[in-house]
Amino acid sequence: MQIKDFNELRKSPDGLVPAIVQDSSTLKVLMMGYMNEEAYKKSLESGKVTFWSRSRQCIWTKGETSGNFLLLESMSADCDADTILVMARPEGPACHKGTTTCWGEDVPEHRGFIRELEKVIQGRYEQMPEGSYTTSLFRKGTPRMAQKVGEEAVETVIEAMKGDKERLIYEASDLIYHLLVLLTSQGLGIEDLEKELQSRHK
Repeated sequence: MQIKDFNELRKSPDGLVPAIVQDSSTLKVLMMGYMNEEAYKKSLESGKVTFWSRSRQCIWTKGETSGNFLLLESMSADCDADTILVMARPEGPACHKGTTTCWGEDVPEHRGFIRELEKVIQGRYEQMPEGSYTTSLFRKGTPRMAQKVGEEAVETVIEAMKGDKERLIYEASDLIYHLLVLLTSQGLGIEDLEKELQSRHK
């Protein structure tokens, strides 16, 4: 639910609302903090996620000492209007202990990386940097990109038939990468596949 006014939210007696921060790229839940109206407004104005510290009793912007800012993308309220979901792009670890999330090893570092890879590929498509293999694929056009998907699919099948799991993972990773390149060139992505797969789910 879009937040039109902080005062529309259901707050605790001390004027605070829990704020759950999620990585807008990987969709990992990074941390949880609390916002009052001042922290909410400062987040919107600065573009950096800001909280109210219950222990220090003051406003604090995540990353103001470490440099690991959370760049705000959006904020929305849950169905009861008593919790804020913050979508952000992290500039470094979200946890003060140096881990990506405040749940440490309970959330593997690699989880959600495929979406991060998709964003990198999209960046290559938009900027076309010289010396990039991805750029070279885009420049060769759809026939070459489609051919690479076919080649990697065959290699994946071969390794599966051999029963070599390590090589299967390697070739399947190549397949996924080249498929993402092809999809990006067509203006498509992971979200489009998710929608299609969900529509088939009964």
